[in-house]
Amino acid sequence: MKFDKKTLTVQVGEHTLTFETGKMARQAGGAVTVRVGDTLVLSTACAAPAANADGDFLPLRVDYQEKFSSAGKTLGGFIKREGRPTERETLVSRLIDRPLRPMFEDGYYDEVQVLSYVLSYDGLGNTEALALCSASAALVLSDIPLIKPVAAVRVGMIGDQFIINPTLEQQKKSKLDLMIAGTDDAVLMIEGFCDFLTEEQVLNAISAGHKAISTICHALSKWQKEHGKEKNRSTKRPLPQDVLDAVEKIAATPLKEALKIAEKQKRGDAIGAIKEKVAQELLPEGGTPKWLPTQVNIAFKAITSKYMRKMILDDKRRNDGRKTNEVRPIDIEQSLLPRTHGSSLFTRGETQSLAVCTLGGESMSQRFEGLEGEGTRRFYLQYSFPPFSVGEVGRIGSPGRREVGHGKLAERALEAILPSKEDFPYVIRLESNIFESNGSSSMASVCGGCLAMMDAGVPIKTPVSGIAMGLILEGDKYVILSDILGDEDALGDMDFKITGNANGITAFQMDIKVEGITPAIMKDALAQAKEGRVHILNKMIEACPAPKSQMSTYAPRIETIKIKPSKIGTVIGPGGKQIRAIVEETGVQVDINDDGLISLASNDAASLERAKAIIHGLTAEVEIGKTYTGKVTSVVPFGCFIEILPGKEGLCHISEYALERINNMDEVVKQGEIVTVLLLDVNERGQLKLSRRALLNTSN
Repeated sequence: MKFDKKTLTVQVGEHTLTFETGKMARQAGGAVTVRVGDTLVLSTACAAPAANADGDFLPLRVDYQEKFSSAGKTLGGFIKREGRPTERETLVSRLIDRPLRPMFEDGYYDEVQVLSYVLSYDGLGNTEALALCSASAALVLSDIPLIKPVAAVRVGMIGDQFIINPTLEQQKKSKLDLMIAGTDDAVLMIEGFCDFLTEEQVLNAISAGHKAISTICHALSKWQKEHGKEKNRSTKRPLPQDVLDAVEKIAATPLKEALKIAEKQKRGDAIGAIKEKVAQELLPEGGTPKWLPTQVNIAFKAITSKYMRKMILDDKRRNDGRKTNEVRPIDIEQSLLPRTHGSSLFTRGETQSLAVCTLGGESMSQRFEGLEGEGTRRFYLQYSFPPFSVGEVGRIGSPGRREVGHGKLAERALEAILPSKEDFPYVIRLESNIFESNGSSSMASVCGGCLAMMDAGVPIKTPVSGIAMGLILEGDKYVILSDILGDEDALGDMDFKITGNANGITAFQMDIKVEGITPAIMKDALAQAKEGRVHILNKMIEACPAPKSQMSTYAPRIETIKIKPSKIGTVIGPGGKQIRAIVEETGVQVDINDDGLISLASNDAASLERAKAIIHGLTAEVEIGKTYTGKVTSVVPFGCFIEILPGKEGLCHISEYALERINNMDEVVKQGEIVTVLLLDVNERGQLKLSRRALLNTSN
């Protein structure tokens, strides 16, 4: 069969991206593969034939999946097929969704599904940027009305040099891990983690990444003109101007007052009452309304946004009366929960996180499995967002995409301040339980999580805080908002989260809903964010100046022992027999890694010492000329056998037991007695020659 293949190659940094369409998934609305080396990602885009008549938002669904066969692997569980998305797949799905969503044309409400699959993986680089580029290309070539191409790259930093789409080996040496997406002339999304880089370094990294993105977008635009389908706009439902005018006539005056109500729920109730009045007048029961209910709802949201933005731009007034650079009041309570290892209740305005820190041994590590291999994490943060936090009734169950994404952002923001495993051999689990939410709960999770670790006695390198910044942009006029509210996020143009301390940044995430965010605006936002970040950090340090010097009495005590890797088998024993015996005898949790580092965890100091002594005995090397005290294991006519170390037994000959002549060993020593002896020699077969008499001579 002959395929009508179309190919596009783009050089980005040191890599060549090869786009191809017309060979795979030809019945999809758009289908494109992107290849770099031996890594191949397929993305498809399809739209439902008609829009939902009641829809007032774009029902876009993005799913990313890593086929384990792409790396010649199978899953490790009982069911050898891909199923529920992994944490990584969920995070990459969000990365693809966020920059694509604002680029669909207004009034388009057809259901759209974008699917991305890793079909071949060479283990050299990451797939996130490739998946976003292929998803964008599939939409570009389809008849789905995407405004313009979107592309993404990863940016690393080795020394002072920025690396575009670094390999995994390069990424290990990098001080920066930045994912950036945008169009040919605008940045739409950034998500980065770094080791206390300055604001200037972050801006330079964004600039370097956007240059590469522009190259890809220009190439995709040209490809679209040559091979793309004509866009289908027949199902678009543009909002009539007359419905906007009608809603504004009714709602404008009361909205101006309602938007000034500081308390979230009261403000919501007031705006809800205005919305109900609009519906009663424009959608009368039993009548024939001029407009659809969805059109009235969309118009009401647009008018609400208009007056909130106008209030901020013209009056420099926010919903809760704060100045544009003002942070909400902060309250911190440490050690709130008496039996946890560490806890902190962090409240900022109407956003509240109860953060809890739990310490444990290696068995508490978070296990993961992916294309790049298996492993464990000794630090992880789990974020929960129950519906009562916003005064609603809702679903409870496994975490959704938003919870996974917010938790991972807070987790990676705090990774830069963790002590080394050698200095603090604990696994650290953080929970962030959001009990109230009105903007920036992920940043409250960073602050609360940091304070909970300090309360637990984790010797962090330095405290860090986080803040979310917003933006209202109209033409050349803009206002940057510190510590944004939920409404300012929903109706504004930017959500920019930054974490770090006074000296540098550890994480940043930005989603932009409009094109036009200039480097100057971004620079101003970073500068204002630093002021807010330091303000919050000072409040945290007032409440908790330093990590506790003593851990909770309920936290396990962990000590480590380093043994030779060749001795690991001795400690574990055949089929794990020896290590199980240690655990059963002492009650101590014992974990061993491949480097020979043994971690012992227990709440009882005596048990820890006993476990250490057993392991020391199992792994210690005997030394000729050294004195040992051991137990007599058996008595024979020609002497006795003595266990000088666990598993190491030697013979004390009858002639080496005493100064005087012995006729019968049973008369001078019994099984079970404790005897001190000198190691005289170890023969070629490893047999130990012991002497008690030599010590008696020495003492004389």
